[in-house]
Amino acid sequence: MNVLDGQRVVPLAAPANAAQTDTLREGLLEGGLNIVEIGLRTSYAMTALETLAKSQDLVVGAGTVMDAAQAEAALDAGARFIVTPGFADDIFEVAQRRGVPIVPGTATATEVLRARQAGLRFVKLFPANVLGGLKFITALHAAFEDMKFMPSGGVSESTLAEHLAHPAVQAASGSWLTSNALLEQGVEAVAEKVRVSVDIVARSQGQK
Repeated sequence: MNVLDGQRVVPLAAPANAAQTDTLREGLLEGGLNIVEIGLRTSYAMTALETLAKSQDLVVGAGTVMDAAQAEAALDAGARFIVTPGFADDIFEVAQRRGVPIVPGTATATEVLRARQAGLRFVKLFPANVLGGLKFITALHAAFEDMKFMPSGGVSESTLAEHLAHPAVQAASGSWLTSNALLEQGVEAVAEKVRVSVDIVARSQGQK
């Protein structure tokens, strides 16, 4: 089973230190989410990824993966899925060889087509808000009826329900749940943000 199956919200985080990493883990779990994408944008990010992966109570993915070597390192550290800003053959090959899901970033119809021809049916739209958000997804969906999208960029608590209601949106990505500023506020601050989004997901699925 793909570890991303059924996930509707994928928090994107880049904890700056061990304390923020602990807060991230506890806040997500207390709030009711068991998944996180660690953006490999800082020197500490790989350490955070490895620490969280070792806990085994979160599905931890590596985001902002830029090349094959970084993909290999992230998988060795325990990442269970890979997210990239764009489509790259070398990173795709690593994911295929090692049997993990990859969600490449797309920004044009050409890139969506390239991902589809590679056998993928789930891609990130990045930066979604700059590209036109849900209007752009609607336009793409007209041509790519079997593709699902994870918009990243501009998604927030206030727009989450609207995004999840779109038939072509499988999941939404964002840092509104796990920003460094929020991590500094402590576990309960993160957990409360997560609870709100989990409730939005539940209502979008007709569970409430």
